[in-house]
Amino acid sequence: MSRLRRSVLFLPGSNARALEKGGNLRADALVLDLEDSVALDAKHKAREDVAEAVKARSYGEREVLIRINSVETPWWREDIAMAAQARPDGILVPKLSSLAELNSIADQIEASGAEGSLSLWVIIETAWAACHADELATAATNFKTRLAGFMFGPNDLSRETRIRMVPGRATMMPAIIHCILAARAHGIEILDGPYSDFSNSAGFAAECQQARDLGFDGKALIHPNQIDECNAIFTPSVEELAQARRIIEVFELAENASCGAIQINGQMVERLHAEMAKRTIAVADAIAGMTM
Repeated sequence: MSRLRRSVLFLPGSNARALEKGGNLRADALVLDLEDSVALDAKHKAREDVAEAVKARSYGEREVLIRINSVETPWWREDIAMAAQARPDGILVPKLSSLAELNSIADQIEASGAEGSLSLWVIIETAWAACHADELATAATNFKTRLAGFMFGPNDLSRETRIRMVPGRATMMPAIIHCILAARAHGIEILDGPYSDFSNSAGFAAECQQARDLGFDGKALIHPNQIDECNAIFTPSVEELAQARRIIEVFELAENASCGAIQINGQMVERLHAEMAKRTIAVADAIAGMTM
């Protein structure tokens, strides 16, 4: 299992107080944002503040990503140069519109002298990216791209395609499923996008549950008040853990060594379920071992 990414909180790079508070929040990961949440005249100062925040190493075990500005802007190269020096865990790329853009970003990261551990994440938020999610995910096989995962970006995708955002996300479901399948087919992670109405706790909880059921690894958040609910929903329940341990225990019995499927509590369970059970336990163990 890779790192925990149940809750991935965006922090505006131009908000010094938010950057400081990030180290005290229970989000599994943080995205320090240089793009949409930063005004045009604050881009340079935000870049400096994010660099200082990352270099301070005050975020504990949390994964730290920097969302750079898109390649259509004049700021993205300087954003990458800063990230290479500050050394976050990864870079999050918005509004990607071609594989050539992905390769240009990878080339710029290489030219900046970034460490090999710096990963690249792509937000799927343009029509092109959604249509070509499989092609993008295939790029993960090329080590040079550093591609580690996707984040689904519903708001910009809605703006560009005119797909309406409705409760339950039925209108978005074809694009969501397509991106999940592409990510899983090529072995990369995928995170659900943010739920904008942070005052609607019931709607947020329902979307988190849907995201987990769909197979997302976690969810992007825009407000600290969303963290605890998100973490709880993406954490295996006591019942899930008990069932997972029971499945593994039964398959490990000597008399079941050659069995491909067995009955547990009146249900047929296959060895693939044992592999799924192991991941459930690994997630729970990772959560139990967190010290932040």
